[in-house]
Amino acid sequence: MAGHSQFKNIMHRKGAQDAKRAKVFTKLIRELTTAARSGQPDPAANPRLRAAIQAARVANMSKDTLERAIKRGAGNDAADNYEEVRYEGYGPGGVAVIVEALTDNRNRTAGEVRAAFSKNGGALGETNSVAFMFDRVGEIVFPAAAGTPEALFEGALEAGAEDVQSDEEGHSVTCAQDDFAAVREALEKTFGEPKSAKLVWKPKTTTPVEGEKAETLFKMIEVLEDSDDVQTVYANFDISEDEMKRLAG
Repeated sequence: MAGHSQFKNIMHRKGAQDAKRAKVFTKLIRELTTAARSGQPDPAANPRLRAAIQAARVANMSKDTLERAIKRGAGNDAADNYEEVRYEGYGPGGVAVIVEALTDNRNRTAGEVRAAFSKNGGALGETNSVAFMFDRVGEIVFPAAAGTPEALFEGALEAGAEDVQSDEEGHSVTCAQDDFAAVREALEKTFGEPKSAKLVWKPKTTTPVEGEKAETLFKMIEVLEDSDDVQTVYANFDISEDEMKRLAG
């Protein structure tokens, strides 16, 4: 198994998601506020805001909380002015890691990210030190009930997507960055509102990791995601089924 989504599955099975509900909401509120600030507060005219609203709904955020976050962004309050920052580096075992953050204090966030790397056998690098090992692509995720794997594959192909991965949890469609808006719009018309729709970093190659290095890597990712400033963490690790079962306990 490869990629960051498998790490999320491990943490879910360990019951960590419920405990982090408040942090999830904090991150979603920041994205809603930033999305509303960066474009129009109307989701129909602001694709980033529409995606943020979809993510908030999936997380069962209340309508009042969602609307307040959008209003704060539309109001251009300096107190809610978050800056988008990307950090890159290597984790245990030489795994390439990209960290995306929304922060109102770059020094604080940089210190937290640097500490997470250094205390867990990693090393923070310069911007673009590992980004070349990833492709920036669009990712649109639909629930399993949206359609059969065959229907999603045919629909995605017709919409101009590059790949579709389906399993019991749902369907993940990827497309070129420049085609993202058109592919998402076409698929929404056929299959309804997706669970998520965003630009992601997809590894071009993966790095095998196991044993203590795998444990330390996942600990580092968990520490990073515990930061309110960190929105998303991407890593190009590859891990065997047996090792995945061991880590899942």
